Amino acid sequence: MNQPPNLPCQNPPPASGNDRPRVHSSDLLQGTSAVEIEHAGQRYLLRVTRENKLILTK
Repeated sequence: MNQPPNLPCQNPPPASGNDRPRVHSSDLLQGTSAVEIEHAGQRYLLRVTRENKLILTK
């Protein structure tokens, strides 16, 4: 049988053993302080506060 080549893992599993994917906020925000997220036909706003916390609102 042919096996696929062993390629390095792009996103190694988190050390905690958690299987959820992880996305860095900087990848989502791309230098801005807010982004719109569409989910199930609804729009949400993800923004960074002055205290550098994230808030998701509908």
